[in-house]
Amino acid sequence: MRDTVRSWLAELGGLALLGADALRQAFRRPFERRLWVEQLEHLGVQSLTITNVTLLFTGMVLAVQTAYSLRSYGGESFVGNLLALAIVRELGPVLTALMVAGRVGAGITAELGSMTVTEQVDAMRVLAASPVKKLVVPRVGALVIALPLLTVFADVAGLFGGMVMAVTDVGQSRAYFVSHVLLALLIEDLVSGIGKTFFFAFFIGVIACYNGLNATGGADGVGRATTNTVVSASIAIIISDFFLTKIFLMF
Repeated sequence: MRDTVRSWLAELGGLALLGADALRQAFRRPFERRLWVEQLEHLGVQSLTITNVTLLFTGMVLAVQTAYSLRSYGGESFVGNLLALAIVRELGPVLTALMVAGRVGAGITAELGSMTVTEQVDAMRVLAASPVKKLVVPRVGALVIALPLLTVFADVAGLFGGMVMAVTDVGQSRAYFVSHVLLALLIEDLVSGIGKTFFFAFFIGVIACYNGLNATGGADGVGRATTNTVVSASIAIIISDFFLTKIFLMF
C-alpha cells in the first residue's frame, strides 16, 4: 500500500514538473508554428467526427429520456431548457474531453513512447534540443486551443440532436425548442462549460506526454503507458470537473 502511494505521489510530482516546464517553454522563442499547425490539424480537426457523433446521439437520447420522465408531470415543454443546460454545462465539455482523451491521449503516448524506447528522445537531448519544447509544448498547446472549439461544435451537435427528437418524438416545433434553449442559457453557462475545457485539455496533454516520455520496456511498455494515459486522463477529467464546477458556480 505504501509503495502504491509513493508511486502515485512520484507520478503526480512528475506531472506537475512537466506541466510547469511546458508552460515556461511555451513562451520562449523560437515558436514552433509549423509544429503547432500540424498538431492542431491532427489533434483537433481529425477529432471532429467522433466528438460530434457522440454528442449528437447523446442529445437525442437525452431528449427522449427527458420527455419520457417529464410526461407524467406535464412538463414536456421544458425539454429544451433541461437539454440546453445539461449539454452546455456538463455533458458537452466532459464527453468531448473523454473522447479526446481516448483518441488523442492514447495517440500522443504511443507516438512519444515509441520515440522514447527507440532512443530518439535521448538523441534530441544529445543534440541540445529540448524534448519538452519540440514534443510536449506543440501537443499540449494544440489541445488547449482545439478542445474548447471541439466542445462548441459538439454542443451544437448535441442540441441539434435534441431538437430532432423534440420535433419528431415530442411534437414541438423547431422555433419553440430553440426559443426555450435560448431562454434557458446564460453567459455564465457558456463560460462555465467552455472554461473547463482549457483545464481538461491541459491535463490530457500533460498526462499523455508524461507517460510517453517515461515509457520503458519496448512495445509492451508503450502499450501499458497508452492504457495508463486513457485511464488517468479520464479520471482526471471526472475529478477535476467536480471542483471546476464548484469554482465556476461561485462567480
